[in-house]
Amino acid sequence: MSRQDINRSGEMEVFVRAVELGGFTAAAKACRMTPSAVSKLITRLEKRLGARLIHRSTRRLQLTPEGCAFFERSVAILADIAEAERHASAGEQVAGHIRINTSGSFGNHVLAPLIPAFMALHPNVSLEIFHTDLVVDLMEERTDVAIRAGPLKSSSLTARKLGTTRNVIVASPDYLGRHGTPRSPAELAKHCRIGFAYSRSVEGWPLRIDGEVATVPGSRRLQVSDGEAMRHLVLGGAGLARLSAFTVKSDIEAGRLRQVLEEFNPGDIEEFHAVYIGQGGPLPARVRALLEFLRENVHL
Repeated sequence: MSRQDINRSGEMEVFVRAVELGGFTAAAKACRMTPSAVSKLITRLEKRLGARLIHRSTRRLQLTPEGCAFFERSVAILADIAEAERHASAGEQVAGHIRINTSGSFGNHVLAPLIPAFMALHPNVSLEIFHTDLVVDLMEERTDVAIRAGPLKSSSLTARKLGTTRNVIVASPDYLGRHGTPRSPAELAKHCRIGFAYSRSVEGWPLRIDGEVATVPGSRRLQVSDGEAMRHLVLGGAGLARLSAFTVKSDIEAGRLRQVLEEFNPGDIEEFHAVYIGQGGPLPARVRALLEFLRENVHL
């Protein structure tokens, strides 16, 4: 019999039960075996170990010194196995720590308002939320779920679509009062167009001009690394910006921002996905719970 074929934990359990219950017959009943099968198993165990573990007698089992040592270690090992299984099975409970990575815009305007309800549903879950518009390595950053915008590159990651949003060009009333409202894409050249300081899937601002979609190049005068910083700059009157509609919806409704050039909006849609490691394999219950909660409650 090869070392791989030996069920060491099974042998230990039968041996421990025989010692604890004081005989092969009682151990056989507890382990759902025959007394002869228990006797043969322990004999094989002793032969493999090269040491007698038990002195047999008609009245009771008596451990040898080697048997005492093996019994104590077996009890400890079986306890460790049981503890490991309890920890693993806890993965089926909605409990534990979840690390989330998302953009500042999505985190502030969509995720943050939902978090209290999720934590109320799952009081044994703790959360860590990190904001960045850059794509992170989930394994390297020990991230359970990342929420990403735009087209997804093929990878070993799995994605669940959360929703879509339009993009709109906005400016503050103060900025438009000082610099005028652009009436056509050509007039954008006279304005400060706040851009992103990193590569995106679509560079510049796509606009529908004479029935065709054309891209107006971005401006390098003012660039930022995340959409939420861009929103605050627009609110402060620094220039125009093209942002996801959900990030500025309340600002437009409150009059803090105004949409411009909407008649030239090509109506392009940006998708948001929850991305996680794994392709069809089992997910911890805490991660499944979060994904289902986002699917049911995210409305862009």
